[in-house]
Amino acid sequence: MKPEMSPAFTAHGDGRFTGAGIEARCALGKGGLIAALDKREGDGASPIGVWPLRRVFWRSDRVARPETRLETVPLRRHDGWCDAPGHPLYNRFVTRPFPASHEQLWREDVVYNLIVELGHNDSPPVPGLGSAIFMHLAKPDYTPTEGCVALAEDDLRAVLKAAQPGDAIAIGS
Repeated sequence: MKPEMSPAFTAHGDGRFTGAGIEARCALGKGGLIAALDKREGDGASPIGVWPLRRVFWRSDRVARPETRLETVPLRRHDGWCDAPGHPLYNRFVTRPFPASHEQLWREDVVYNLIVELGHNDSPPVPGLGSAIFMHLAKPDYTPTEGCVALAEDDLRAVLKAAQPGDAIAIGS
């Protein structure tokens, strides 16, 4: 059993985001908050728990590379994320075209201009317990997400600037 991580950041159920001297508004899943073991693919809920910050993906054609100590990966048009529970690459970064159900990371809207991969259900992935839980950009009206944490661009950039390798976010405290 892994030791419990101490979160550097918290996405509170009331729409507040705190940590590292940052206080901001955030959007969470349209399905509300749910215990991680009750999370299901496509339920629109944000999983309660402490999740490590993994890689940062960014659209180099739209935004500047974020200032961060976390690993950064420029997005490409053919990048995706597998959300097919029965596929061996479930909840993994994939290259499109891809034969199974997947999310396209190169989007027409701006919400994936900056994406932080959260370590939810990834070590190893359990089929059906949720995929593609990210921290990404919020829509102007903070519309609820499909289960992710969404912040304004300036706030997400502040988080990334403060984040250290090994940091985690608590969802639902």
